[in-house]
Amino acid sequence: MREALSDGVGIIGFGSIARDLIDILCAQDSPPAALFVLVRSGKQAATLAEARRQAAGRCAVSVVERVEDLLALRPGVVAECASHAAAAASGPAILRAGVDLVVASIGALADPRTELTLRQAAQDGRAQLVLPAGAIGGIDMLSAARLSGLTTVTYTGCKPPRAWAGTPAEAACDLEALSEPVVFFTGTARKAATDYPRNANVAAMLALAGLGLDATIVRLVADPEATGNTHQFSVRSNAVDFDMSLTAKPSPRNPRTSASTAYSMARAVLNRFDAIVI
Repeated sequence: MREALSDGVGIIGFGSIARDLIDILCAQDSPPAALFVLVRSGKQAATLAEARRQAAGRCAVSVVERVEDLLALRPGVVAECASHAAAAASGPAILRAGVDLVVASIGALADPRTELTLRQAAQDGRAQLVLPAGAIGGIDMLSAARLSGLTTVTYTGCKPPRAWAGTPAEAACDLEALSEPVVFFTGTARKAATDYPRNANVAAMLALAGLGLDATIVRLVADPEATGNTHQFSVRSNAVDFDMSLTAKPSPRNPRTSASTAYSMARAVLNRFDAIVI
């Protein structure tokens, strides 16, 4: 447990997940004393003005453009809310500095080199790389079942066609013309996380908690009747068999992202400071 939430919370990125996270953290009865936001070069001034407006005096806000400057502010924990590239680029330095890192872009670990580098950095810094459940549930039971021996883990992710815009799904089907659900991807969790980095973090989370990225089977679906992002998965093991389905409401800031992702990130951040962790 960290000394106090007043240590401040670092946040990498200022997209929809980061901004939702700021809203949630600042709404707590005892919000962080400070938020330290790391953004790309040239974004500092604009981000600072908007982040301060959003925090509305509930949390002090600083914005930096280099990971070294973020670490100089001595955050108690850092939440990555940007991209696979940001997790790979900034994560090692943060972990080596002994600061726990909560990662939203879990699919970044589909790259074996990134996973190895982050793991080694965490070991070197005696810090933890925290992988929150994100938009999915049942990760606690899946991880426990893995210890008994898993047989199969299969996942189906279904979203409205607009949520798949700008991804390889556009080449697999005509998203705008769909009149019924279409399965446009079937493959491993590693392939899904690599090809759909902003849409398949759930598949990566399930894989890392369970059978691994190359043995977890993933189906991705575009459904014109879908009103939210639906995640379904089945687990078969020597200890327990279970099936789970969750329909996450899309983030108002980005329909590709489940609103529950930011709440999962906030839970993981707050757990770094709480005396009792659930």
